[in-house]
Amino acid sequence: MILDQLRRRRGRALALAAGILVAATSFTLLTATVSTSQATTVGTVRKNARSAYDVLVRPPDSQTDVERQSGLVTPNFLSGTFGGITMDQYRRIRGMAGVDVAAPVANIGYLMVASTVTVDVSRFLDGKAARQILRISPKLTSGLGSYRTSDEYVYLTRSPLTSASESDHLFESDTLEAGAADKDTQRYRLKGKYDVCFYFNGDKTEQTEFNLQLPMKPNNIAEDLRDRSPFDPDLSSRMNCQSGRDRAIIDVPVSYPVLLSAVDPVAEDRLVGLGDTIASGRMLTEQDKPYTVSSAKSVHGQHDSYIPALLSDDPLTAGSLDATVERLDVGDPAQLPSKLGNPTADSFVRSLHGTAVGTTRVDLSKGYQKALNEDSFDTEAYWTVGPVTYRRTSDGDLAAQSQPPQKPGLWITNSNRQPFPGVPEENHQGTQYRKVTSHAATECIGLGTCAGVDSGRLPNPFVRLVGRYDTGKLRGFSPLSDTPLETYQTPQVTGADDATRAKLHGKPLRPDRNLGGYVSPPPTMLTTLDSVTALTKSRRVPLQDKAPVSAIRIRVAGVTGVDTASRARVNAVAGKIRAAYPRLQVDVTVGSSPAPQTVALSNSTRVTERWVVKGVALRILRAVDTKSAVLFVLVLVVCALFLGQAALASVRSRRTEIGTLRCLGWSGGEVLRLVLGELAVIGLAAGAAGTVLAYVLGRVLGQPEAGAKSLLVLPVALLLATAAGLIPAWLATRLGPMEAVRPPVTASRRARPVRSVAGLAVLNLLRVRGRTLLGAAGLALGVAAFTLLLALTLAFRGEVAGSLLGSAVVAQARGADYLSVALSLLLGAAGAIDVLVISQRERAADLAVLRATGWTNRELAKLTLYEGIGLALLGGLAGAVAGLAGVLVLGQGVLHGHLFTVAGAALLATLAATALVVAALAVPIRGLSRIAPAHLLAAD
Repeated sequence: MILDQLRRRRGRALALAAGILVAATSFTLLTATVSTSQATTVGTVRKNARSAYDVLVRPPDSQTDVERQSGLVTPNFLSGTFGGITMDQYRRIRGMAGVDVAAPVANIGYLMVASTVTVDVSRFLDGKAARQILRISPKLTSGLGSYRTSDEYVYLTRSPLTSASESDHLFESDTLEAGAADKDTQRYRLKGKYDVCFYFNGDKTEQTEFNLQLPMKPNNIAEDLRDRSPFDPDLSSRMNCQSGRDRAIIDVPVSYPVLLSAVDPVAEDRLVGLGDTIASGRMLTEQDKPYTVSSAKSVHGQHDSYIPALLSDDPLTAGSLDATVERLDVGDPAQLPSKLGNPTADSFVRSLHGTAVGTTRVDLSKGYQKALNEDSFDTEAYWTVGPVTYRRTSDGDLAAQSQPPQKPGLWITNSNRQPFPGVPEENHQGTQYRKVTSHAATECIGLGTCAGVDSGRLPNPFVRLVGRYDTGKLRGFSPLSDTPLETYQTPQVTGADDATRAKLHGKPLRPDRNLGGYVSPPPTMLTTLDSVTALTKSRRVPLQDKAPVSAIRIRVAGVTGVDTASRARVNAVAGKIRAAYPRLQVDVTVGSSPAPQTVALSNSTRVTERWVVKGVALRILRAVDTKSAVLFVLVLVVCALFLGQAALASVRSRRTEIGTLRCLGWSGGEVLRLVLGELAVIGLAAGAAGTVLAYVLGRVLGQPEAGAKSLLVLPVALLLATAAGLIPAWLATRLGPMEAVRPPVTASRRARPVRSVAGLAVLNLLRVRGRTLLGAAGLALGVAAFTLLLALTLAFRGEVAGSLLGSAVVAQARGADYLSVALSLLLGAAGAIDVLVISQRERAADLAVLRATGWTNRELAKLTLYEGIGLALLGGLAGAVAGLAGVLVLGQGVLHGHLFTVAGAALLATLAATALVVAALAVPIRGLSRIAPAHLLAAD
C-alpha cells in the first residue's frame, strides 16, 4: 500500500524526498562545519593560552584605575614599580603548594652609563691649514621629539701634541703643544708648552686663584660648578685636540639610562631561559654575592665593594644625531695654542664665526656599544620613576597625563652640590609622563663603614660585570597570548594615525633617554637578589630596605592550558596568595592576550600600545560553546519546521483520499502508520542519496572526516522525516470520514466588496489563517534565526576580538555563521513557497472561476504575487521582531553598541526573504496559464 501510494504520487514524493535530502544533508554538513570550527577555535585557544607565566603578583596599590576598571594589565607594569613586596613574602609564595616557578624582579633604579659617540669629520677639513677648529652643532632625534644638544669641537694641528706633568706630579696632560708665546698667557704653559685642551674641557669658570687676580693654572681639582644648572648644554661641550693632517674625529659625550634590577638567576632561567641568552662571559649563579676587595686592590680607599651583574647587549633606547659642521675662522693659526691654553679658551672658541661645510649623522646606539667594553660601573646616583597616569577619553580611548618638567635638583646628587655631568637632553627638553626621583649614595665610598651623617648605612658599591646577554635569544612565546616580558622586551608602541606615523617615520616608538618619558626602557642590567641590600642601604635616604621586590611572576605546576584542571590549579595558587596577603595585587594571566589600546600622548599624537586583557581564552571558549549550541538548535528547528510544512501540505493534498479510506473502515492508527510509513520510506531513500552527496561535498569542501560524518545523513534524514510527520499524521487521524471528503471550504460570513487585486490577496490570506500562519512561520523562524545569529556573532566578536587571540579566533569562526544564516533563510523561504503552491492547487477551482469570468493571466499572476509578498512580509517582519525579542531575552549586553546594526540587518533579511519568495513564485505563476476553466469546473 505504501509503495503503491508513492508510485501513484511520484511528484509529491520526489518533492518531499528532495526537501528531506536538502535539509538532512545541509544540517549534517553545517553542524559538522560548526563542530570543526569550534574544534579549530578551541585548538587555537588552547595552543596559544599558555605564556611565560600564569600568575602575576604586584605590590599593594600597584594596579591603576584603568587596569581595575577594564581588566587590563599595562605593558609598562614594571617600569613605575620599585619595591613593595618583602623578601619574606616572596619566600613564602615560592614555597606554596602548586608553585612550579616563582621568579621575582626587584627594580633598583636607573644608572647613567657615560660614553661617547664618535663622529668622523675628516672630509670637512681644510687640507692646507696648519691649525684649524671645526664645530658641530648636533640635533638629537629620538622618538617623537628633536632636541638641541651642546656644540662640540675638534682642534686639529699638524704640530705634535706631547705629554708632560707638573714637578709635584699632581697634574699631567697629553695635549701640550708648542706655540708662539704671549706675555699674557705664557704663565699657563707647562714645560714651555700650552695645554690646548685643559681650559676648554676642564675649567670654563675663568675663576681666579685664591681670590686674587691670578687665573688658575691647570690642576686636578674638579671644576666648581655649583652655580651652574645641570641642564646647561655648555657643561657637555667638549674640545677634541688631535695632531694629524687628514683625519679628525669628535667624541660626543652621551649618557644612557640603564635600569638595574635584581632577579633570582635559577628561577629566571627556568621561566624564560635566561641562561641561553649569554653572549659573552657567564651566567649569574646563586653563588654570586656582593664582595669587598682588600685595601691593596682598592682604587678608591681602604675597601671597595662590588656586586655582580649581567648587561644587555641592546641599549633598548633609540636616537640619532644629525649635526651641522662648521669650519671656524681662527685668525692667525700660530696664535691658537696660546688662545686655547689659557682660562679664556671657552669664551674665545664660542665667539668664533664659522662657515657651514656640511652635515653628518650618527646612530646614538653606537656609544652604548663602547660602554659594553667596560667591566665596572659606579652607583653613586640612581633614579626611580613613577607609573604613567591615564584617563579615559570621551571616545573610549586612553590619554596619558603629562607631568611637570623635571627640576634641576634631580641631577644634583652629591653633598658638594655639583651637577651631574652629561644629563641626556630629553630629560629637560622632552615631555614628562612620569615622576622622577633621585637617590644619592652615601659619601663613604671606599670605607668599610659609614660615619657621621651616613652612620648606619653602607658604602656605595660598584657594579662588576660577569657577562652580557642578548634578549634576541630568549625562547619564544605565542604572540597571541604574550603577557609582558618587560624584564627583557620594550613595549610595542606604534603610531595610531597617519600624523603620528609620519612623525615616527613609520617606525615603532622606542624608549629614549628621558627618565620621565612615556616608553620607559625595561631592565638592561641584572644582578642577584643578594645584592639588593648592598644597593638599597647605600642610599643616604632609606629606600626599598624592607620591601625591595617589585613583582613576582609565577608558573603553576601541572598547567597545560585553559582546561578545567589547569584553571583549577591556577586559581588555587592565586587563592592561596590572596588569602595569605590580601593587600597584594594578584592577576591570573594564563589565557590572557595582548589587546591593542589607543593612547593619546597629546592633542596631535596618538599611539597604539599592546596592553594585556586577562581571561580572554576562557571567555572565548564560553562564547564558542554558546554560539555553537545556538547554531545547532536553530538549524535543527528550521530544518524540522521546513519538513513539517512539507508533510502537512502532503497530508492536506490527500484529504479526500484519507476520507475515502476512513469511509472504507480504516482506523485512525492505520492512517497514522500509513502516513508515517510513507514519510519513513521517503526519508530512507533521501538519506541514502544524501549520504553519498554529503561525502562528495565534504571532500570537495575540504571537510575533515567527511566519510564518518556523511554516514550521519541517513539517520538524520529518517529522524527528521518521521519527527516532522508526527503532527500532520496525527491531524489526519482526527478527520472524520465525511469531514475528510468534503472540500475545505470556509464558512460563509458577511460579504465585503473587493475593489482591487491586492485587496483580494489580503482577503485570501485572512480567509485561511492557519495556512497563512503556517507559510509565514518558516520565514519568520528563518529571519529570527538570522537576527539571533547576527547578534550573537557580533557579541562574540565584540567580546573577544579586542585581543590578538580573539581576532585570530573570529577569523576562523566566521564561515559557519554565514552558512547557518544562508540555510535558515533558504529553508524558511522554501517552506513558504511550498505552502503557497499547495494553496494554489487547492484553489484551482476558484482561479478557474475567475478566469471564466474574464480575469486575465496577468491579473491572476498579480494575485499570486501579492499573496506571496504579503506572506513573506508577514513572516519576515514577525521574525525580525521575534529575533530582536529573543536577543533581548538572551540579553545581558548582547545588543550593546549593535542595536541599530542588528535591527537594520533584520529588516534586510526580511527584504531578502521577500525577494526569494517572489523569485520562487515564478514557477507557480507560470502554471496559471495551464488552468482550463471548463475542465476544472466540471471536475469540481
